[in-house]
Amino acid sequence: AAAMLVPNSLALLNHAYPDAKARGRAVGVWAAGASLALTAGPLAGGVLIALTGWRAIFLVNVPIGLVGLWLTWRFADETPRAKARRLDLPGQATAILALGILAGAIIEGGVLGWRNGFVLGGVAASAILAMLFVLRERSAEQPMLPLQLFRRRSFALAALVGVLVNIAFYGLIFVLSLYFQRLDGLSPLQTGLAFTPMLGVVLPVNLIAARLSERWGAPLTIAAGALIASAGALGLLIVQGQTPYVMLCAQLMALGGGLGLLVPPMTSMLLGSVDKQYSGIASGVLNSARQTGSVVGVALFGALVAEGASFGEGLRLSLAIAAGLLIASAAVVTLGRGAKERYR
Repeated sequence: AAAMLVPNSLALLNHAYPDAKARGRAVGVWAAGASLALTAGPLAGGVLIALTGWRAIFLVNVPIGLVGLWLTWRFADETPRAKARRLDLPGQATAILALGILAGAIIEGGVLGWRNGFVLGGVAASAILAMLFVLRERSAEQPMLPLQLFRRRSFALAALVGVLVNIAFYGLIFVLSLYFQRLDGLSPLQTGLAFTPMLGVVLPVNLIAARLSERWGAPLTIAAGALIASAGALGLLIVQGQTPYVMLCAQLMALGGGLGLLVPPMTSMLLGSVDKQYSGIASGVLNSARQTGSVVGVALFGALVAEGASFGEGLRLSLAIAAGLLIASAAVVTLGRGAKERYR
């Protein structure tokens, strides 16, 4: 259900703001709303668990969903429909299997070892399914993912950055939550509060990201955000058991600020690279790319902290990998930008 909501919200926004400048600022507000929810989620979840138990974190979504339904019915304008469009069920099934098997293999790699036959077989099966998916999309009359979209440099760069950044960021959120609870002995509520500096800075930075993108161009703004986040990850390499929390706040804020700076221009760059008729597909690609990165990041970093006797070593390795991915994101979006594809 969530996978249906996010791409369609961006498609609605793209149709509502055809002007690139206005769309960039609207995407900043959209990202700020998502950041507000991201900020409130861990804290609200900790409060609900502490007060009433874990079931409340599901119950609270019912009134929120009803309000969202009413707002959509009341204010959202319909977009043009492609009546001849059909679902690419074989393509969808192949993509789901490829990602699911890859995530399972990575998770089990931290438990069974990376040379285990099940793990190696899972990685091989995922690679084969991924190739079958590409072949299917190349030959399908109405593919789920039109591969020609990736011939557009801005589209391909934004999708790639979405994968790399989410591997780093959401993988780190997962292992840092384990760090706060396992090594620092914090409760779920205290863990939610510990993320407040990182997630709280995302909201205001989202709102200024569009104006910075207008001045610098989307690629350079994305690169700056990725480098700021990588500095935060590298700064956290000092972490040990019982490291004073105040020594981690600046690094956490750098992580959040970097993410807040790069998401709006990345989203606007991808939406602006395709015709309006492909806005729904483009939004779906970006969301799928980011969620794929999240799945791989949680699975990979979770496996690293589960493997071996030292949680701290796995955490530091996760931080180093995250920093490398963020630096790679900055490099590809900077080197890949063309003179004709600078978004202002």
